[in-house]
Amino acid sequence: MKGVILAGGKGTRMRPLTYAVAKPMLPLINKPFMEYFILRLKSFGITEIILSTCYLPEAFYEYFGNGKKFGVNLIYVTEDMPLGTCGAVKNVEKYIGNETFCVFNGDILTGLNLKNMIAYHRSKKADVTISLVPVEDPTAYGLVPIDKDGRVKEFLEKPSIEEINTNLINAGTYIIEAHILGHVPERENYSFERELFPKILKLGYKIYGFVSNDYWLDVGTPEKYMTAHIDVLDKKVPFNIPYKKVFPNIYLGEGVKYKKDNLPVGPIVIGDNTVLEEDVKILPFSVIGSNCVISNGSTVAESIIFNNCKIGKNSIIRNSIIASNVVIGDNVKIEGNSIIGDGSVIEDENILKNSIRVNINSVIKKGQISFS
Repeated sequence: MKGVILAGGKGTRMRPLTYAVAKPMLPLINKPFMEYFILRLKSFGITEIILSTCYLPEAFYEYFGNGKKFGVNLIYVTEDMPLGTCGAVKNVEKYIGNETFCVFNGDILTGLNLKNMIAYHRSKKADVTISLVPVEDPTAYGLVPIDKDGRVKEFLEKPSIEEINTNLINAGTYIIEAHILGHVPERENYSFERELFPKILKLGYKIYGFVSNDYWLDVGTPEKYMTAHIDVLDKKVPFNIPYKKVFPNIYLGEGVKYKKDNLPVGPIVIGDNTVLEEDVKILPFSVIGSNCVISNGSTVAESIIFNNCKIGKNSIIRNSIIASNVVIGDNVKIEGNSIIGDGSVIEDENILKNSIRVNINSVIKKGQISFS
């Protein structure tokens, strides 16, 4: 069975992180999220994968090539205009052929058992099977009520409280019979959720919902991106951390330097060749990339630091995201869900908090920002 991964979005809610990096290529535990996604599909026997891209498409091929290194065969199709979730799949139809195929939203972190979902689809002789997850607050989502046999009854897009009759939402994984694409117009911005699925339901096609209580997270905002890292470190979702576990819940890459009497407190991950100097504190739920330097007396807590960053002396990074190639001076405090974009320089004695976002390649002069 072939898989189509939708990876064309601009990731506007994730800016400034996505100005320089396509959202599916942002690191999750120091490797591109898309690498995790591809290897997960491979583990379920899906090795013929079509990547539908649009924004910063070259980054995908530069990293994955033809996929051989990862044990899969990758085909890239780049939209020349945004085509929506369904239009993007129609755009790759010639590579799908006449067989059953899977579609995946490229920003979903999930523990879904795809093998079981495929078996369910076949047992129901469905035209389409949609993965569904229950949520506590369904008002912000499109709801998918099903009957006792699992067949979809209707689609409710962000209903009012009075209209809510289920807590099941569309979880962004679909198994589709190829003939269904005949109902999709070519080269139009077209949606599975709002257009194709309601249309074919009215036409009498068999759409089933596969309900799963497995872990599910839409990694579409910086807050959810932080949550994804915390949940991986907290072992809430199946995930192979790409480093050796040297102590309980402490994963270190090759060449990491730290003082033996100043051991980080797990769960944490530190990438290759990163240096922790004297009196550095790395506190739980922190992920630090490769080739970083955390200087004397600094603290990192519940934060994500990308590759090639330098943190000066006596600085504090807490509950924040520091993108690649950032230089942070001495006595700097960054906290409160703040984000520092790629290539930026934060000079000494700045205080950044309250979800501040610093654009890529910015320079903040010494003492320029100092919220009390």
